[in-house]
Amino acid sequence: MKKTIVRALSTAALLSTVFAGTALADTYKVQKGDTLAKIATKYHTTIKDIKTTNGLKSDFITVNQMLKITVASKMTQASQPTTYTVVKGDALIKIANRFHVTLAELKQWNKLDTTIIHVGQKLKVSAPKQTIITVPAPVKKPTTTTTKPQTTTAATSVYTVQSGDYLGKIAGKHATTVSNIKSLNKLKSDMIYVGQKLKVPAKKAPVPAAKPTTAKPPVTAKPPVVKQPEVTDYIVKSGDTLGEIASQYKISLNDLKALNKLTSDRINVGQTLKVPKLKVPSTSKPDVDTEFATKMIASAKKLIGIPYVWGGSTISGFDCSGFVYYVANQAGMDIARYSAEGFYDRTYYVNTPKAGDIVFFENTYKKGISHLGIYLGNNEFIHANDGGVMISNLQGKYYQEHFESFKRFY
Repeated sequence: MKKTIVRALSTAALLSTVFAGTALADTYKVQKGDTLAKIATKYHTTIKDIKTTNGLKSDFITVNQMLKITVASKMTQASQPTTYTVVKGDALIKIANRFHVTLAELKQWNKLDTTIIHVGQKLKVSAPKQTIITVPAPVKKPTTTTTKPQTTTAATSVYTVQSGDYLGKIAGKHATTVSNIKSLNKLKSDMIYVGQKLKVPAKKAPVPAAKPTTAKPPVTAKPPVVKQPEVTDYIVKSGDTLGEIASQYKISLNDLKALNKLTSDRINVGQTLKVPKLKVPSTSKPDVDTEFATKMIASAKKLIGIPYVWGGSTISGFDCSGFVYYVANQAGMDIARYSAEGFYDRTYYVNTPKAGDIVFFENTYKKGISHLGIYLGNNEFIHANDGGVMISNLQGKYYQEHFESFKRFY
């Protein structure tokens, strides 16, 4: 979201004294109800650090999964909290959004029982915290020989995007990777549209098979017979990920990929996968609740035309996160008021978006996750922008440039 008003804030100076320390690797066993955000908060680290340390490609984790957590042996001296002086026209929720904290945190830090504040009142707007200096463990170099990556100098041909196409599907058709197609076409995101012309690697002529030699060494012993696991077929449903299917059928992600001869984590709706045959398969993650999505979209559309208000979360005016907070609660979800980044940490990635999913944008009025809306289908989404609550198209140049991902509420 492009911000049109710059507000001058008066804040107290922040003082800290830093003491360096060496980092240690701790191991954590995932419990029921855990999320990466919850674990990161517990260990005073970030979701990104946990995913990097454990080689995770998504926010999905399973009960009893072992995670490596980087912790520090020494910590910095606690920083003094920043304070803010209330001015005319302020509201507690506006101050919370201005400093990217929650209303509950602001009330807790200032020991407030209500949201009533007065002009001249001094409020703490950040909690005293300890900064942990971590030194990542050295990454052990793989011993396997790496293949030379594809370059954009190779011969290419032109492919026209068809209805139902996505980059993973196109990459599979042309025996290449999503990264290579994005590099060839200088794409900043996975967003493509019907009729778009894309450069793809030219198909190579098949190499004739070498003639087998007639001389064969005598067979001295038969190789041991490895008993293959009993398998069954699984049809990929909308919202499925390879990691979720692996967890459901109690098999590792790498073993599932090997069983189906997959070279990436990309799967398609309707695709048939071989999975271990279980007597009673465990329950997979539920899809977007259709009733909830319908109610949320219906509630959102009734708000079209309501003006934009920074920090707003009522029918008097909304900002982007206040809008999502309001309609989600109207549809029956008991969820707190968060910033765009807060909602981003409380959702998981989806490969195939459905109506009711959340669409996120980055680097709009600030660096990082900074805007969100509700996906309606057919490349349309509804959101609170500078012009108020409106429906926009993802194929617009501005939204293509700032698109980050589709995600879904846990």
